[in-house]
Amino acid sequence: MSTLISSPQNLKIKDLIVLETESRERKARGLFVVEGRREFERALAAGFEAVTVFVREGEDASLADGADFLVTDRVYERIAMRSGTEGIVAIFKMKEPRLDGLTLSPAPLILVLERVEKPGNLGAVLRSADAAGVDAVLVCDPLTDLYNPNLIRASLGAVFTVPVVSCTSEEAQDFLSAHGIAILTAQLQDSELYYQTDMTRPVALVFGAEDKGLSDSWREKADAHIRIPMAGMMDSLNVSVSAAILAFEAVRQRNDKKGA
Repeated sequence: MSTLISSPQNLKIKDLIVLETESRERKARGLFVVEGRREFERALAAGFEAVTVFVREGEDASLADGADFLVTDRVYERIAMRSGTEGIVAIFKMKEPRLDGLTLSPAPLILVLERVEKPGNLGAVLRSADAAGVDAVLVCDPLTDLYNPNLIRASLGAVFTVPVVSCTSEEAQDFLSAHGIAILTAQLQDSELYYQTDMTRPVALVFGAEDKGLSDSWREKADAHIRIPMAGMMDSLNVSVSAAILAFEAVRQRNDKKGA
């Protein structure tokens, strides 16, 4: 039978809040927090191990029966970072995927993000990656924690459904070269239109931070520089929008090739 927690000052609740808010603590302990039924179920389906499960008192039996602790409405309001999350918050053990553990298709499609800082942007890219069926997302020299609750929320749990590896740019470049994967960098300078570029071959689509763009090492190692035409005054798109456009162009080209 689950124990009821009625005070926000309970040590279990304080510990949970620390994991929600402190990246350093998450990394040190190898634990992270998932909020919401959809995200919780996707984490379990991806093989992540739940350590402690908190469910709001009064939720349906399908949730409450698996809870380690039931919490009152007052406590749940303290631990929930957003409304409408179906009354469940859980602590999970981290997994640290590695480049050498990735399983690639015969013609891999990979997204690479260099020094992307905002969890919301990275989460949105992961949603697009899941929808496009990419092989993996490589997050190079990350400025955000891959288990940041805001990233998990923005991805709607896609961080669990898409293979995501954190690595250095040099490690990513060596991996792509070793597997014969062409590097296509999204940039304005010295570039060709994205739909004029062959994406039916094994490719990695590489994106930089919106404020600084890509580092010179990626530009120099690129097999092609590609751009999205801009008809207005703006010269760039949000990285998540750019990633979605280019990923689905690769999907379109590959589908067209299959139908040819």
